[in-house]
Amino acid sequence: MISSRQQVLATIRKGLGRGELEGWRRAELEARLANPPRNLIPARAQLPPAEQVELFVKMAEEAAAEVERLTDTTQVPAAVANYLAAEGLPMDIVMAPTEEFAGLPWEDTQPRLNIERRKAVNGDRVTVTPAFAGIAETGTLMLLSGPHSPTTLNFLPDIHMVVLEAKRIVGPYEDAWTLLRQRGQGMPRTVNFITGPSRSADIEQTLQLGAHGPIRLHILLVEQ
Repeated sequence: MISSRQQVLATIRKGLGRGELEGWRRAELEARLANPPRNLIPARAQLPPAEQVELFVKMAEEAAAEVERLTDTTQVPAAVANYLAAEGLPMDIVMAPTEEFAGLPWEDTQPRLNIERRKAVNGDRVTVTPAFAGIAETGTLMLLSGPHSPTTLNFLPDIHMVVLEAKRIVGPYEDAWTLLRQRGQGMPRTVNFITGPSRSADIEQTLQLGAHGPIRLHILLVEQ
């Protein structure tokens, strides 16, 4: 039985007027996939790790993201609760049901958080998700889809809170893709690159935040 993937590839080959690659052409393709060539890397992305973290913060804030620096992952629940309280928001969050958040003191926060672990739906105000990596050259977050990280959490809420470990910050995009390949689990169905809150200037050239997604992006940067 032909899979949907094979059908799509067969249609592409037909459009190109050729069949499957064979011989040296196939070997060349497999070698390129196994060891992808790197593009030109901007000088600002070629920094020591500590400077990459500072560049990430600078670029993220320039893109209208908020960055809150924490010293340990155990501070994440309290940081979430304190943020909502300071903004006068309900203590309701929808959270990724992921291993990264297991074992954190979610039940100990004051005020107490009301947590739902599921995908996001229309009407959800605040979501909390982990980031796979941060990219310093543009202050961009790299988030992966999967059973424990529904993509809806990234785009449906008004406020998106993202937990990023400083050790997961790299300089250029190429290093982020290298990290993804090195995890040895293949490619996820979706990789989302998020730089700042959603925005659009389609209407009379006026910048509007939250046009196609979250109005605010709050990054919890864990430095240890």
